[in-house]
Amino acid sequence: MSKLLVNAQENIDQPHAKMVSKFAFTQLTGGLVILHATIDTSSSVLNFLLDTGSGGISLDSTTAKRLGFSIYPTERMIRGIAGKRKLSFTYGHYLNFPEFVTDTFSFHINNYDLISSAYGYKIDGVIGYSFLRKYIVKVDYDMQMVEVYKPGIIKYPRGGHILKPDFTTLPFTYFSLGNNKKIKSRYLFDMGAGLCFLLNKQFVKDSTLFNKRTKFYATQAEGLGGKKTLELAVIKNVSLGPYYFKDVPVYIFDDEFKVISYPKNTGIIGNDLLRRFNLIINYPEKIIYIKPNKKFVDAFDYSYTGLGIYYIEDKIIVTDVIKGSPGDKAGFEAGDIIVAIDNDYSTNIQTVKHALQNAGAKLNVLISRNEKLEMMILDVKNIMH
Repeated sequence: MSKLLVNAQENIDQPHAKMVSKFAFTQLTGGLVILHATIDTSSSVLNFLLDTGSGGISLDSTTAKRLGFSIYPTERMIRGIAGKRKLSFTYGHYLNFPEFVTDTFSFHINNYDLISSAYGYKIDGVIGYSFLRKYIVKVDYDMQMVEVYKPGIIKYPRGGHILKPDFTTLPFTYFSLGNNKKIKSRYLFDMGAGLCFLLNKQFVKDSTLFNKRTKFYATQAEGLGGKKTLELAVIKNVSLGPYYFKDVPVYIFDDEFKVISYPKNTGIIGNDLLRRFNLIINYPEKIIYIKPNKKFVDAFDYSYTGLGIYYIEDKIIVTDVIKGSPGDKAGFEAGDIIVAIDNDYSTNIQTVKHALQNAGAKLNVLISRNEKLEMMILDVKNIMH
């Protein structure tokens, strides 16, 4: 029998993918997708970050302790952009989604206090490869809905593009970036990163991706192990399959913990760019399908303040001020409490971050310092100018 006939017979025998659950998700700044589920017989609804950049599935350490789960240390290591550490696990737990109960998983334990503070939203865990390898997941950013399917034949809608990443436990695929020239290289497809691109610093040096006139801005981000100092710049064009983006903000980091494994891989594509597509994540067939959605033409975030802000004990607190940044020039100090921005007294850090993303704006920021109110005038830098 010919190979063609064998493949045809296999397709006939393979069942169609069956939807087992459909539910809404919450979206945070940077495009991060939060799924809501209960675990085992607990009625407490937990918040899980959907993360193609995670090689497993995990629970926050305080959440695991609150639920009374037994935790077992191991000698296995996990690496992140800001550190590495040994893994502990809790075994044999399952998730409950609407009308759908998962298989049991071994959850590794992590501390998500920092990322919870950064987003002002309790992160109870991360859903990555251990879950995704068993199901097909559709992510519709237009409707903010997720559909979960049992693996099988699935019809991809017209008007999109099929990516066929290289898989280990993580999906790596090729994209082209460039200023005067395009450089095609391999990137981690990372829905858990709330940025457009994160580039390996050595790759940037070796590739001459930027010219001498490029301006770089010191900033920071949160990752496994804590905070990480980064540089921020703009790249003229990005090609993602047949799709093209112009003037994309990119972050550059020193990969001291070998997360990217340069030169084999050169960086991360994150969800501030990926959220511009509706996705079908089909790990069983090693396919990720992308189709432009209504957010495809959204403006990129070109703002720069140099302020690190976190939600701590019901307050929005400035914890870090980059020297020479707009925040530093405005007179901000670590420990300042943000009370209001342009007379908006919101205590929602998502709202405050959105206000600070107003590139080129002059903002009136009311702060509390040593229990005294002060008005700061913040000129938000537009990194395109």
